[in-house]
Amino acid sequence: MQRYSRILLKLSGDFFSEEDSPISCNSLQFITREIKEGFKLNVEIGVVVGGGNVIRGASLSAGGIDRYTADYMGMMSTIVNGMALKSFLNLAGIPSSLYSALEVKGVVHLFDLEKVRKDLERKKVVILSGGTGNPYFTTDTAAALRAVEIGADIFLKGTKVDGVYDKDPLLHSDAQKFHCLTYQEALQKGVRVMDLSAITLCQEYALPIRVFKMNEKGNLKRILQGEDLGTLLRGRRK
Repeated sequence: MQRYSRILLKLSGDFFSEEDSPISCNSLQFITREIKEGFKLNVEIGVVVGGGNVIRGASLSAGGIDRYTADYMGMMSTIVNGMALKSFLNLAGIPSSLYSALEVKGVVHLFDLEKVRKDLERKKVVILSGGTGNPYFTTDTAAALRAVEIGADIFLKGTKVDGVYDKDPLLHSDAQKFHCLTYQEALQKGVRVMDLSAITLCQEYALPIRVFKMNEKGNLKRILQGEDLGTLLRGRRK
């Protein structure tokens, strides 16, 4: 059973890399195959891409580059990932469009909400890059903002772990997984899987968030078909 008609999928820059390669064709092929499975279900898909595989603004800022400049460098790196993903979607025969909150004439369309919504209605996969277009905001917050703007049914955050835990499951064998959290519980626990301002924005607009393991074949399709994978964040428990 298909549960959603329009989604916003957030992919961190880490999904675009592989070992010592900041942008990996193998990784892009995997992402493309997963998106294609969702596309075949006739789901309208918006994708917000991160850029940490190319430039991580926070790291540059910690190293001495001023935060304002570092954040813009990070936002530009998301455009690079967006261009790469669009190229692979085109190769796979999936109609797509690429927008950026930062204007780069001749390279990418400037974000225009009306055009984005029309592209989604025309069954194009819409890639959204450039963060919010402003420094001091993470791509998680950008994804939450775009999800609200496009009227997504759910915000899907693809990660490399299978949900939200009380501590890092890659470092702690006794980490406990949460199958469902309210927004308030997530904020109180200070969960680190997502920027807290992004959770707050979703709470304000009652937009559910599902955190799931993206790098496992078929997971995106299973969620779109109604399977209860990962961790769901929402207003209240059933």
